[in-house]
Amino acid sequence: MRRACIDIGSNTTRLLVADCVGGGLVEIHQDREFTHVGRGRGQDGTIDEGRIRHVAEVVDRQLREARSLGAREVRVVATAAIRSATNARVLIDAVREASGAEVEIISDEEEARLAFVGVARTLDHRPSGPLGVADVGGGSSELVVGHAPDEITWWASLAMGSGELAERCLPSDPPTDRELAEARRVVAGVLEGVEVPHPTEAAAVGGSAASLAKLAGPLLDGPTLSGSLRLLASHPAREIAERFGLEVQRVRLLPAGLLILQAAFEHFGQPLRLGRGGVREGLLLEGVDG
Repeated sequence: MRRACIDIGSNTTRLLVADCVGGGLVEIHQDREFTHVGRGRGQDGTIDEGRIRHVAEVVDRQLREARSLGAREVRVVATAAIRSATNARVLIDAVREASGAEVEIISDEEEARLAFVGVARTLDHRPSGPLGVADVGGGSSELVVGHAPDEITWWASLAMGSGELAERCLPSDPPTDRELAEARRVVAGVLEGVEVPHPTEAAAVGGSAASLAKLAGPLLDGPTLSGSLRLLASHPAREIAERFGLEVQRVRLLPAGLLILQAAFEHFGQPLRLGRGGVREGLLLEGVDG
């Protein structure tokens, strides 16, 4: 069965179209557009009207794209930035008016669970023990430990993502040593007192992890993360983007995402291997028989 998912995140709105076959996914098409819902919100937590209109237009386009590719079922979900927005209902109504789609706002617990399922069910092997998953988004980050394919034993949702951290601490391009030190302090503060289990192996998903893999390869450990941060702190975003085939907007978020992933690596006590799945894959795999 061909299914699709549109995920309205803090940084981007993403479409995944895939065939769900034999308990797995065969990707047909992906699309991503930076909509920056989490950026520049009002002091009262509202998303501005321009960003709401942009999201509605993007969802309408992606929905038509998914249907043109034969997707029989399309789910539209929203995560941290919309969960915490005081005018989330305005965005939901705008999307419905533009496209007819109903937006589901998923909880932090559900986001963590889906990220784990999306990773665990798209692995090319069965882990010998507990699997850790770090899902760094734009407005929140989820750390999950469990047993493949879908048994969660521990999870935490951190009110910190690449978009929020970059906007708060890293205004310079490239970021300065002082800014990076402050961002690292913020990350440490959010994780203070969080007792993270040590899995047998760990994976990372999300835009930051996928982009960092282009700089450092699919295995993120101490040396590769430190080396990537030195690179990002030494060159402007446009130069890095051109060199590695990335979008400038993504590179501007990368130092923040990297610092969160570095903390996840340190707390899990395991290198982070780039995962092939995530929340969108988890959503599409729901209800598919293995």
